[in-house]
Amino acid sequence: MVYDVAALAVELTEMAAADHRSAVRANSEDPAEQLAWRRLTARHGDRLGEIMAEYGWPTAELVGEEAARAAWLIAQHADRQLDIQRRALHLMREAVSAGRARPRELAFLRDRTLVKQIYGTQIAGVKDGLPVPWPCEEPERVDELRAEAGIEPFDEYVARFPVA
Repeated sequence: MVYDVAALAVELTEMAAADHRSAVRANSEDPAEQLAWRRLTARHGDRLGEIMAEYGWPTAELVGEEAARAAWLIAQHADRQLDIQRRALHLMREAVSAGRARPRELAFLRDRTLVKQIYGTQIAGVKDGLPVPWPCEEPERVDELRAEAGIEPFDEYVARFPVA
């Protein structure tokens, strides 16, 4: 089993590395590049679904910090597989409650799966040179809620984004 878990950690980190290399395709104006991104994230989402079915949420305790973060990234980008994202969200909630996963990553995934987000982690686009979040449930409390989840204030967060 130790070998399987070690191999799983390598597989997760390699999938996340491929995700990072291909992320520029997500919003490309070239439909072929967008399709390549969708196919990659779908393959990764499918594999994460298999991993979750076998192991539950791949926590740092199980696969190491880097691979656990990679699993979260894969779930985060499985946008066309809401079933995978919701399963990951459920398992991450349990792991966070047990102290085996980070509330910050749970907050990002939770926002990603909602029509109206809670923490303001998902950016819809740029308006007047400033990043604009997807609609928030309680926009007046975003920074307070972000602080509770260990996320920097919204203005600090968006300052890291390249402005078009």
